[in-house]
Amino acid sequence: MAISETDHQSVSAKDVKQLGIWAALGSLSYVFWVCGGMEMVERLAYYGVRQVSSLYATDAVSNGGLGLAGAEIGSIFFFWAMMQSFVPVLTGGISDRVGYKETIFASTIIKILGYLIMAWFATYWGFMAGAMVLAFGTGIFKPGIQATIVKSTNRENSSMAWGVFYQTVNIGGFIGPLLAAQLRQLDWAYVFYACAAIISLNFILLMTYKEQDKEARLEHRRKVKAGAIKEVSLWRDSLKELGRPIMLWYMVLFSGFWFMLMAFWDVGPLYFRDWVDTSVMVHHLFGDDGTSNPFWIFFFGMTQDGQSIQPEGLVNLNAMLIMMVCFIVAGWSALMRATTSMALGTFLAAATLLLFGGFNYVWIMVLAIVCFSMGEMLSSPKCSEYLGNIAPAQKKAMYLGFSQLPIGIGWMLEGYYGQVLYADFGSKDTIARQSLQEGGMSLADVNAVPIGEAFQKLIEITGQSADALTAQLYMANNVGGAWYIMAAVGLVSAAGMYVYGRWTYQLKD
Repeated sequence: MAISETDHQSVSAKDVKQLGIWAALGSLSYVFWVCGGMEMVERLAYYGVRQVSSLYATDAVSNGGLGLAGAEIGSIFFFWAMMQSFVPVLTGGISDRVGYKETIFASTIIKILGYLIMAWFATYWGFMAGAMVLAFGTGIFKPGIQATIVKSTNRENSSMAWGVFYQTVNIGGFIGPLLAAQLRQLDWAYVFYACAAIISLNFILLMTYKEQDKEARLEHRRKVKAGAIKEVSLWRDSLKELGRPIMLWYMVLFSGFWFMLMAFWDVGPLYFRDWVDTSVMVHHLFGDDGTSNPFWIFFFGMTQDGQSIQPEGLVNLNAMLIMMVCFIVAGWSALMRATTSMALGTFLAAATLLLFGGFNYVWIMVLAIVCFSMGEMLSSPKCSEYLGNIAPAQKKAMYLGFSQLPIGIGWMLEGYYGQVLYADFGSKDTIARQSLQEGGMSLADVNAVPIGEAFQKLIEITGQSADALTAQLYMANNVGGAWYIMAAVGLVSAAGMYVYGRWTYQLKD
């Protein structure tokens, strides 16, 4: 149905006074917590794969990885982002019309298949196919869950609700990569099989799920069928809503935040693997001998010998912080306009990338991750709250489906260019190949070295230790160049979002 004038008048870009922390928490319904549980399970499985996907794709074939070049993994991420982000533009409207429970059930089956394809076919095309199926299932899953959150909350508790929801999500986002960090040391396929098993738990939670306002949806469908309400085609309805200036500018500006967020998840693990010595952190925490305690090895995503933290373990500090304190930050952000909170969060994320570009000392990386996490907590939950508040009553899932568009724009651009930029500026494998050639090895011989093994070849030729050679290569090359370019995108987006917020706040309801 096309939006009427009364629909537009019933929503507002302005914020309203929020309940206090404890009053807001007490007002959340059981349906809200069921949705949080389903999203937590889905994210546990998803990030178990997503956060290590760049490591898997660029790992040497001899280690069980795919041995792909930067542009190859970039192409996978590009199409993964396209599928996962643009599918909800239509499936959001479908969820509104067909039912949230039905689409959540279908998405779970599809996502299981995606993980299994990744496990069964350890090739470029196998991983691409698995990523496409997984992305399609995720695109179906998101709108129904998020629309239920919108309908089970109100504008007095929405800031806290989205903050708590984001916090429960990150419980899954925290545990998933830690599980993957241990399983991949055995075999990469175990990661994908485990995630397929984990997502199947949502079938159990679906038994307790009850769609909010189902009667109103069914009554609306009856009126449409009887001809009492004229409903335009879904794609026309979606395009009309997307054509609103308030939506167009939101899509363009907030894509910069997601560009940086995806760079943190995709490029961050590669940077930490190549240039950050995490054994320093382990020795400061546990002494020169490291630790043999299985709890700490799992909790920090460490190697089995307890001597260093794996890249995904370092990245995972982000999920741990969000898991622990997001509801507190949500209470603070409730005092701000949604757009102001998003602008500040985007600026903090950009500042993090600047720190990555300038340093590689592990404790500075930890500080940068704390800064990034604050930015994410201020931005990401607020975007869902903002769209949910300006959406017409019968189009909540549609608008929450739209929330995936800036993610898609940012992720598509970063998915390709982030990998290419890092391959050009910061990849240890690339830099080691340049050093091999400068040392007298022919280009043909350098190209014959499998991807992921050039640094080890350089160690064999020079006789230097891995730590000494890493420090030498880091000092001699502009490793941080890629981070500076990506941070510039965020700074422009933060400024634009602040101006956008001032404009929307002045709009008449």
